[in-house]
Amino acid sequence: MKQVAQNYRSGELAVLDVPAPSCRPGGVLVRSLFSLISTGTEMTKVNEARLSLLGKARARPDQVRKVLDSVAQQGLRSTYSKAMNRLDSFTPLGYSLAGIVVEVGHGAEEFRVGQLVACAGNEYALHAEVNWVPTNLCVPVPEPVSPRAAAFATVGAIALHGVHRAEPQLGDSACVIGLGLIGQLVVRLLSAAGVHVVGLDTSAERCRLAEAGGAAACDNPDPKGLDHIEHVLSDLTGGFGADHVLLAAGGSSNGPVEAAVRLARDRARVVDIGKLNLDLPWNAYYEKELDVRFSRSYGPGRYDETYELGGVDYPVGYVRWTERRNLASFLDLVGRGLPIEQLLSEVFAITEAESVYSQLREGSLTGIGYLFSYPDSEAAVSPSKAPTVAHIVTTRPRSAPGSNGVTLGFLGAGNYASSMLLPHLKDRRDVTLARVATSTSLSAANAQRRFGFSNASTDVDAVLDDDSIDAVFIVTRHRSHADLVCRALEAGKAVFVEKPLALDEEQLSRVIETVRDTANDRIMVGFNRRFAPLLTDMRDRFGADQSGAVLRYLVNAGPLEAKSWYRNEAEEGSRFVGEGGHFIDTASWWLGAEPIEVSATGALDNHDLHIVLRYDSGSVASIDYLTHGHPRFPKETIEVCASGRTARLDNFTRATLWSGRKSTSNRARGRINKGQGQEIGAFIDAVRTGGPMPITWQSLVTTTSATLAVERSLAAGSAQKV
Repeated sequence: MKQVAQNYRSGELAVLDVPAPSCRPGGVLVRSLFSLISTGTEMTKVNEARLSLLGKARARPDQVRKVLDSVAQQGLRSTYSKAMNRLDSFTPLGYSLAGIVVEVGHGAEEFRVGQLVACAGNEYALHAEVNWVPTNLCVPVPEPVSPRAAAFATVGAIALHGVHRAEPQLGDSACVIGLGLIGQLVVRLLSAAGVHVVGLDTSAERCRLAEAGGAAACDNPDPKGLDHIEHVLSDLTGGFGADHVLLAAGGSSNGPVEAAVRLARDRARVVDIGKLNLDLPWNAYYEKELDVRFSRSYGPGRYDETYELGGVDYPVGYVRWTERRNLASFLDLVGRGLPIEQLLSEVFAITEAESVYSQLREGSLTGIGYLFSYPDSEAAVSPSKAPTVAHIVTTRPRSAPGSNGVTLGFLGAGNYASSMLLPHLKDRRDVTLARVATSTSLSAANAQRRFGFSNASTDVDAVLDDDSIDAVFIVTRHRSHADLVCRALEAGKAVFVEKPLALDEEQLSRVIETVRDTANDRIMVGFNRRFAPLLTDMRDRFGADQSGAVLRYLVNAGPLEAKSWYRNEAEEGSRFVGEGGHFIDTASWWLGAEPIEVSATGALDNHDLHIVLRYDSGSVASIDYLTHGHPRFPKETIEVCASGRTARLDNFTRATLWSGRKSTSNRARGRINKGQGQEIGAFIDAVRTGGPMPITWQSLVTTTSATLAVERSLAAGSAQKV
């Protein structure tokens, strides 16, 4: 299928051939008829992508801080590699469309195939022929509303939420500053609500368009225009000024904020809908005691994954206007005559996207609303029949592997796989990267473009059912690991799965049963630390005698980002279950023993953990897993004491051994190496030669069991057997 995407590193914008998404539970598959081009939000992103690296840094200082924190913990080269991996990928554009439901996922049965719907979301309602959209970002389109008008629903919801935040009443007065698409819709909504409206914009054409939509008067925000609008407001309000000022402008000028305070009445509401400079003149805002409010996107539910992706609605008695209810309300208003036809400037075929964005950037397209059209967009919409969607993949001629080569399939190709795993496989002569399947179309296309996969898809079965594939890498979200491992083992594949192997005892039992039933234990979990050169060298120098050893492992994990999927513990398991196996495996490998008992205590709602593992050899390991430390403190520190010797690893940058009367230190050369390349090499060699897996199956099971025992110990308040 066709999809519009942009490479954020180079600024290249293209219409790509990518695989169609699959239909997942909790949503519907929608074939697009029309999608709206946001000349504000999208063009900001498009223009940012064309900046130099320094320009991008200035535009996103929040990301620069994250990079600096990462450099302190991961080193310059590793951080640079990850950052460039994120930048050098095609990212989607678009967030508002109308289309036809072509498949209904489990849990989304309120929709039906053939139904006309409007969709929202910058991860779901994209400029693409087919999109998967979760239920709370999708609404039916009422009968009188055309698909073209329905494509405006998302920006309509943004405007409607801004109006709700102002809380206007019949007979109130309002000034809308900024008469782009959002501002035009705000004018029409306020006018329909019985509010007297005036407006400000630098474009005379937009001012006339707003007046045609119900504004009493609009003018330029220069001194003469402001005098005019102030005079009109005085006549409308008996000299009091506007009850509400809605800022729908963008940019770095402070003019809109200063105009707002001049036109507002005493104790008026000022609502920021756009993205602009807000350097409030304190005295003026204080003297009028203005109520400054922000309007967040489409409304309550936005950026809440439980609402948007999980489909959990807010009770109407507590939250009257959610983003979905805003979408539906806007379409209802359009169906009852809200005038938006004048806002559609032109419709372009999706194949013209590169030219359209170029014209928008150059300023040769000066209208308000533009749509992309898709195949069948002009056909009559039938409620009983929908256009079919073939499962589409993009394919390149497959290269034949060597006689001793290993053919690989990948499930998942996110940032970790793309920056830490696939670069070690791309140029190996004994490896053929055959198939990659991801949950999103662009992720699969990016992996194919960068690493040369012969085939890209969004269908897991395309990988698992390919008899030519020798081994499958599973690098998906945690909740899917155990199921995919079992399916891959049942298909007779060797398996490399990123940690964790399982999220709970039930999942682990299923994996164990699958290994037993299939007699296929060709499995590797991505416990890479034990392969790190600096650590393996230090262990060799320390010596094999680990009797009575005491190992201390400090992990400065740091806080999670607000939107990290790791926070969804109900779906993805706890953070320690997801990551802790790394540290338990490293301790067990160093000590050459298996843990038999685990004791854990927690602080700060069990986000910071102190864990003690007792081993069958008599050794003891403690792991302090901390999430509230300083972000630039080194992430991992290991200390081991035994038989008069002490070893210390400082964040994989320096390894020091004290033995006898002296100490010796080794330092990492170049980038921090945590062993990913070495573990992959060991796995590929095992698959190619049929030799034993790099980590025994029993060790993988014991490490996973010990990781799960941490949560049991926290709950029980006592030590737990492994």
